[in-house]
Amino acid sequence: MDSTPSSEIVYEIPMLFQVYKDGRVERFRKHDFVPPSDNPVTGVRSKDVIIVPENNVTVRLYLPKITQNDQKFPLLVYLHGGGFAIESAFSTYYDSYLHSVAAETNVFAISVEYRLAPEHKIPSCYDDSWAVMKWVAQHANGKQGTEPWLKSHADFSRVFLAGDSAGANIAHNMMMRASVDEDKLGDGLKLVGMALVHPYFGNNGPDRIWSYCCPENPNTDDPRFNPAAHPSLLSKLICSKILICTGEKDFIRDRGWTYYEALKKCGWKGEVEIKETEGEEHVFHLVTPTCDKAKALMKWLADFFQQSS
Repeated sequence: MDSTPSSEIVYEIPMLFQVYKDGRVERFRKHDFVPPSDNPVTGVRSKDVIIVPENNVTVRLYLPKITQNDQKFPLLVYLHGGGFAIESAFSTYYDSYLHSVAAETNVFAISVEYRLAPEHKIPSCYDDSWAVMKWVAQHANGKQGTEPWLKSHADFSRVFLAGDSAGANIAHNMMMRASVDEDKLGDGLKLVGMALVHPYFGNNGPDRIWSYCCPENPNTDDPRFNPAAHPSLLSKLICSKILICTGEKDFIRDRGWTYYEALKKCGWKGEVEIKETEGEEHVFHLVTPTCDKAKALMKWLADFFQQSS
């Protein structure tokens, strides 16, 4: 057995990663890379744009099939899940899903590639995602943005945030940041709503992911991690509609419901709806995207993005 210092494990989170004494990080699930493409069947086109080169913050744009030259679509900024520590906007897992989202809900989707913990501690993921929000806002405010797809086909009066698991957590925090410091994004961007799928807002008791990945505040009452414990902040959300999706057998289901109840009681003036998938576990729709219940969840999202405009 190798007993050298470099092989000694100092921290481990099952299914996510382990950290060795010499600082190396080994992930238990490594993601692949799928290049952007044009799909002749669905008509969805995708491409990558680098936002912050020094931090490798990049987005993948998904433009639905265009039926007229000046056609504009609701704009969706999507944050992938993975416990802040695994997965990628460019993996087969998420590229396939975001392609389906664009095709089936008819939104212009922006999928965010942010830096991962534990090498990049929280708030890196939030800072990277906020840099993307500011980049989008440059196009909405008409002067600095240079991405032609956004300039031609994004409806900045109908902007949504969404994500699954830790990505839903990041989406909430982007909406929260825009709400308490609204002028940073300018007036041209209207944040209409959020769709939070199986959101990761911790669970009852200590959380080993958050405590390790966020050393600046490892406590699980941090408003970024447990927003329901801070109703005065929740009441400031500027969006008008929120959809929460939970799974009956999801190990973090209860916190999704707690968030829902907190929204209803905190004084926020918007409309919140929660939908639960019976008999399903965490992010089942990514694991089995063609099953009937995953299709139903996609229909919930489509109705939300189109009817909330």
